[in-house]
Amino acid sequence: MPILKNARHEKFAQARAKGNTVDEAYVVAGFKANRGNAARLNANESIQERVAEIQGKGALKAEATVERVLKELSRIGFSDLRRVFDANGRLLRPEEWDDDTAAAVASVEVVIRNTGDGEVEHVHKIKVWDKNSALEKLAKHLGMFIERVEHSGSMSLNVLPEDAEL
Repeated sequence: MPILKNARHEKFAQARAKGNTVDEAYVVAGFKANRGNAARLNANESIQERVAEIQGKGALKAEATVERVLKELSRIGFSDLRRVFDANGRLLRPEEWDDDTAAAVASVEVVIRNTGDGEVEHVHKIKVWDKNSALEKLAKHLGMFIERVEHSGSMSLNVLPEDAEL
């Protein structure tokens, strides 16, 4: 569906697609606040189709696919923090990290401490996403875990063939 011909209607649809309430979107579109008119405009079929289209495009832009989720879980699950250091053991700048390593890092904290004599020490704290959780999710997706249910208690059942003598 193309952009709506009425500019105010298009603004209304854009605002609704962004999550504004019906009343908020009505005012954003340039109309004077009026709950009844806002509800009527929101019920308009072309408005609803346009909102759905805009929201659909947003989902495509986000590229939320099974493949992408699995790739991100793999980056976390198979990450190796040795990649954040150079050959001399010094921390590389984040822009020097490869994409897989950068995806596995949740945060970096730099603490600056005065060691005395005018010396300053920088302590880098690197926090990564939970590898165990990522690997568990990948394993479940791959069907590597079999759920088993154990029943406890005692029960006996004697089954005799039909022609057995008692």
